[in-house]
Amino acid sequence: MAMFEQMRANVGKLLKGIDRYNPENLATLERYVETQAKENAYDLEANLAVLKLLAEVPVQPSLLSDHSHRPDPVKALTNLPHTDFMLCKCMINQAHQEEWPIRQILYLGDLLETCHFQAFWQALDENMDLLEGIAGFEDSVWKCNYLPRGGHHLPAIDRWLLAEMLGDLTDSQLKVWMSKYGWSADESGQIFICSQEESIKPKNIVEKIDFDSE
Repeated sequence: MAMFEQMRANVGKLLKGIDRYNPENLATLERYVETQAKENAYDLEANLAVLKLLAEVPVQPSLLSDHSHRPDPVKALTNLPHTDFMLCKCMINQAHQEEWPIRQILYLGDLLETCHFQAFWQALDENMDLLEGIAGFEDSVWKCNYLPRGGHHLPAIDRWLLAEMLGDLTDSQLKVWMSKYGWSADESGQIFICSQEESIKPKNIVEKIDFDSE
């Protein structure tokens, strides 16, 4: 991880300077993206720079079509519901969006963004080669803010439905996540994501009234 942090610092300097979109830096940025995938790290700015270079600079088409060079939009899926994935999508030429594997990645993104979790895991299972070299993807998606965790959507949910939404988890796998996030269950099979008290947060309302002076 120390090597990654050093690489992050070096790339950060590139992105802040006039060489942000220098085609000669593409190889360096690509290696950084691949290192993110291996180290289960994430740097949106660098990934966007890579996609912009691929879109605007004449490069070998194989760079875009080869899935080993495309962890950047896949990694952006793990940061939903933030707009990272949409930003990555906007950086990809329309002509390339119908090519493999970009088409499959965009389809997976659409499923997650529209909360079709069961269909997402099924489609992912059919395209596992997209995750080659990308560490911790499933865990990152499980922790995605779209999923009901920490009181983010549902106070309670059926055990079987939650397991299905999280990718057909086994009972033992689900118990690990329940323990990790403090979920509880009752005898009827309901899993309580949080208590009602935790879902209600007080708000301070401050009003500012300006009086015009005559």
